Amino acid sequence: MTSQPASSAPRQIAWPSVITVISAAILIGAEVFGAAFAGGWALAILFGLNDTEAHILQAILFAIGVFVMINFVRAAQRVEPFVRRA
Repeated sequence: MTSQPASSAPRQIAWPSVITVISAAILIGAEVFGAAFAGGWALAILFGLNDTEAHILQAILFAIGVFVMINFVRAAQRVEPFVRRA
């Protein structure tokens, strides 16, 4: 087995990329989680659900929102790398 030699080049945090991704995540997160809450509330009224069922529906939509945000940040890291070689 041969192992690859570790890179001796120092790594630096690419702050502009980090700030861009965090800013976009905050904006998109507010929209995603707001839509999950409002959508759960609206669907609960539409289907005549009681409060407990409405909260469960909102929790499910919130969990989907978390999944969306995790995938967004992972995809954004591929486009805007957080670390670069100096």
